[in-house]
Amino acid sequence: MQFALFTMEGFFFFLRWLHIFFAVVWIGHLYYFNFVQGAFFAETDATTKSNVIQKLVPRALWWFRWGAMFTLITGILIITGRAHQFPNFFLSSRGVLISMGGILGFVMWFNVWFVIWPAQKVVIQNAIDTAAGKPANPAAAALGARAGVASRTNTLLSMPLMFFMAAAIHLPLYINPEASLTRLFIVYLMIVFGIEANALKGKTGPMTSIKGVIHCSLALTVVFYFLTEFLTK
Repeated sequence: MQFALFTMEGFFFFLRWLHIFFAVVWIGHLYYFNFVQGAFFAETDATTKSNVIQKLVPRALWWFRWGAMFTLITGILIITGRAHQFPNFFLSSRGVLISMGGILGFVMWFNVWFVIWPAQKVVIQNAIDTAAGKPANPAAAALGARAGVASRTNTLLSMPLMFFMAAAIHLPLYINPEASLTRLFIVYLMIVFGIEANALKGKTGPMTSIKGVIHCSLALTVVFYFLTEFLTK
């Protein structure tokens, strides 16, 4: 008797299941930080905010960053395995869409581990120190603001990320064999790098409000979709 889960396709299903689980943990916490915690911090008193930063935020950030890490790892395993199975995988509709989603996922993972988490460690330690009567860290406010911009950027990228991942299986894209995928990815990467440059050095701009970042994310999804359609024909 053969069990479906113990076949090669079953193995890929298992990886995809884990990938979805870790992604839910990651993106769920991303939306919590942006849609719930931020609004709460804007309305609460300083003492409550300090207590939350000291006791709740570190726990939430643990799940947040490790959800991101294992989403990336399982995604890389899936893509590597499929590319090994199908040599022309990255030239297929599924491969193109997954690659575009994967690029967004990698940028978001980078922001979590190398922008948001390092900055938040300083913010958390500053809250602990000031609660103990020690001097405040003058760098904490700026780092917290930078983490906020990076977090808003990840929220911006999350909708197109999920669109591409879902579209890879449920929205087959016709790719003209004579179309150059190079131009698609050059334009795509230019947009993504511009967005990431703003995350590292810029401001939230229209993404400052919850409504604003949702609208921007939806608009970016539309832009990426039509860009993909036009440049693969």
